[in-house]
Amino acid sequence: MSFRDLQTDLARTGYVAPDDLAMALFLALRLGRPLLLEGPAGVGKTAVAGALADLRGTRLIRLQCYEGLDATHAIYEWNYQKQLLAIRAAAEFHDGESGVAVEQRIFSRDYLMERPLLQAITQDTPPVLLIDEIDRADEEFEAYLLEVLDNYQITVPELGTIRATARPIVILTANGTRDLSDALRRRCLYATIPFPGRETELAILKARNPEVEARLAGQIVAFVQKLREEDLEKVPGIAETLDFAAALAGLGLADLTEDPDALVASLATLLKTETDRAAVPLEVAARLAGRAA
Repeated sequence: MSFRDLQTDLARTGYVAPDDLAMALFLALRLGRPLLLEGPAGVGKTAVAGALADLRGTRLIRLQCYEGLDATHAIYEWNYQKQLLAIRAAAEFHDGESGVAVEQRIFSRDYLMERPLLQAITQDTPPVLLIDEIDRADEEFEAYLLEVLDNYQITVPELGTIRATARPIVILTANGTRDLSDALRRRCLYATIPFPGRETELAILKARNPEVEARLAGQIVAFVQKLREEDLEKVPGIAETLDFAAALAGLGLADLTEDPDALVASLATLLKTETDRAAVPLEVAARLAGRAA
């Protein structure tokens, strides 16, 4: 398989990957290395992992990062309620089980709650592990993650070291919230995903919303591309373009200029703050629609 084959296969799942992204993903799969994707919100970084999981017919395991994320939520924790019930049952029924035996039983895999990182290394079939917005987690968690990515094994003090049964395909995403360490970057292949050009976004729209008329699809993409040039707080991403297209189709519009009021109403799919809505009044929307027509 070449990177062109991978690019074509991804397109069949509805994900249109530009050449540099398809090549980076191809090399990550070939070399067995994590792939770090950077770019603004809404450009399809997270969707890469979903498309790859669909293509491989495997499980997608997602770890959503946030400030304060720790091992309990990312790796594993013990099911304390179940453990307490087991202890009470052993004490109540006096079945002759020793305290040591009870302790060994309640600290077994049956009482272990696997979180995303542990789930990812215990699958029989290699899953796709999405570590989403890694730059939102703190540096301490990033350092721990490096150990997992180096050896694909996790040590649980009560059980010992759990090694990967199948090495996961790892995709990390970052939005530029903070600088990532050089150590993490060295362990990953890298690609940046900018907002798509007109032809790429049009191909995405046709793949995901094929029922939209070709002329209207061209207008929608041109309108959104022009809208991104405005001074906005939250620039609309690809998902917003698809929502915008679905809204216009639902309103029965065949041309962006035929009903200005309906066009403005549909901007609820593109503009997500009060400031941005105020920045694109009827006259601005009409002007952008006229350029897109």
